[in-house]
Amino acid sequence: MSIQLKSLPYRYHELEPFVSAETLRIHYEQHHKRYVDNLNSDIENTALDEKGLHEIIRDAEGRVYQNAAQVWNHNFFWQCLTPHGGQYPKGGLLTAIEDEYHSFANFQQLFEHSTARRFGAGWTWLVQLSNGRLQIINTRDADTPATDPNTQPLLVIDVWEHAYYIDYHYRRADYVRQFWYFVNWEFAARNYSQAVS
Repeated sequence: MSIQLKSLPYRYHELEPFVSAETLRIHYEQHHKRYVDNLNSDIENTALDEKGLHEIIRDAEGRVYQNAAQVWNHNFFWQCLTPHGGQYPKGGLLTAIEDEYHSFANFQQLFEHSTARRFGAGWTWLVQLSNGRLQIINTRDADTPATDPNTQPLLVIDVWEHAYYIDYHYRRADYVRQFWYFVNWEFAARNYSQAVS
């Protein structure tokens, strides 16, 4: 069994102006594909070769873990985006955000602040903890909350420089502000409903 490079759920140009077609093509065809290729090469003819991606992340270390986690993180990130985004979440997720952060606008501000504080490469997530509360967290490099059975990822933004440098250079804050217009809140809400069910 090999880990597949999943297809993007949109065409390259459909996330403009959040990211350009050039950025998305390089991000997907070079960075994401390289993680998949490296992972398959490293697990070939090993005990991990018959395991699924989540199992590999849970059981692996070092380079294998890093590549597997990056594949998982990117698979999740692509689903967090949609050309038809830009609206507020609805229903239970919006209520949970407002209960935790007092308003949706305050949540956005704190999320943006967290991305600014993420030194170097990594990811900024909205997750739900096992006690039901929401939390904004940063992970460094390839680390992922998918390894924590007490944490349900709801939403993520990639803040590695390759995700935005061509379009924004060092202006990470501008990249994050554009993110809100392309968030797939339906995907985030499905993750939330799975966590609370």
